Amino acid sequence: MSASFEETTLTVGLQGQIALPNDVLQYLGAQAGSKLVGRKLPNGRVEIQLARPEGRIADAFGMLKREGQRPISIDEMNEIIERGWAGEL
Repeated sequence: MSASFEETTLTVGLQGQIALPNDVLQYLGAQAGSKLVGRKLPNGRVEIQLARPEGRIADAFGMLKREGQRPISIDEMNEIIERGWAGEL
């Protein structure tokens, strides 16, 4: 889908569902299981966009912590990565 405005005709099914064409889903960045947000606008228009992920980045802090293991520094991580790429691990 180009940056210009393109019109797509959708058909409403018996249960009120619509199917978005693949090019529209790709444009939105949607995949199977993605959540979309719809907003009712004036004059009978609807806006649809990909839902933003929920949560806070702070929720990820400490998620890899393991009992009995000390945290390692960025420098230690980089050394381990280098050794892995060099085939030493």
